[in-house]
Amino acid sequence: MCLLARVATVSTEPLPLAWRGLVDDAAIFPPGDAPLADAAAAHLARRSQPYADLVGTFVVKDTDLPALKATPLALSVVVTGGAGAIAGVASLARKLHIAVEGVEIALRDPGDPVGAARRVSAAVDAVRAEGQLDDHVPVHVEIPADCTPGSWLAAADEVAAQEFRLKLRTGGLEATTFPSAPTLAGWIDAALDRETPFKCTAGLHRAVRHTGPPESGGFEHHGFLNLLLATSRAFDGATTAETTELLERRDDRALAAEARELDLGGARRWFTSFGSCSVDEPRDDLVRLGLM
Repeated sequence: MCLLARVATVSTEPLPLAWRGLVDDAAIFPPGDAPLADAAAAHLARRSQPYADLVGTFVVKDTDLPALKATPLALSVVVTGGAGAIAGVASLARKLHIAVEGVEIALRDPGDPVGAARRVSAAVDAVRAEGQLDDHVPVHVEIPADCTPGSWLAAADEVAAQEFRLKLRTGGLEATTFPSAPTLAGWIDAALDRETPFKCTAGLHRAVRHTGPPESGGFEHHGFLNLLLATSRAFDGATTAETTELLERRDDRALAAEARELDLGGARRWFTSFGSCSVDEPRDDLVRLGLM
């Protein structure tokens, strides 16, 4: 795929590896729902601000591509259709001279996620063979959370076999979209067992686990710092029960102190980023906790 030069990031000094590119800018998605033009302009402006290195790609839907013709932004594109839509998305992005730096797709068949993963694999192989999607572009696959545990793991095997990445949904607009801490711990273990990097999406605006306000449902939100620490500890051999306990902790100062003791940059090889409709909230938490 024809790529434009990426917009250079500028910051007063380089951020620690643990925080570089941690937050993918998903401002157009709920609950932010920013207009596309406003979100793109804000993302572009942010590249020249302090802590610019914190921000990764700009996340958009495939249906947004025509409005982003020849954009200087590096995009992660969410495919809103099934595997059959991948070819059209890749072809359109190439035609519009858009830099695609990530592809994200949710499997659409919870009854047969392995078959759905194989269809995604075949579609990606085809567009790569045709030169419409560069080999370096990661493909993130979201396995339906309502699969049976066995089928979820079997689909994760297929994702790993194709050297794709996992996309873990950590929240949303309904209580059912927030996985329990044991479920999320199991997903982390599954990714690490398969040496498969993963990104997260939704619900991770804040660093530390907390209860959301009543007006937005009062849901239990995971913290991205909890998740990064849990990934680091799990990689070092922590049990699923120990990882679960880390995901459930709420003592922000204790978690920050632990973060300063660990090589979280190493954990970023596996937990690569998370999409957030707010960049300011994750940044402000890291500053408040003395981690940036």
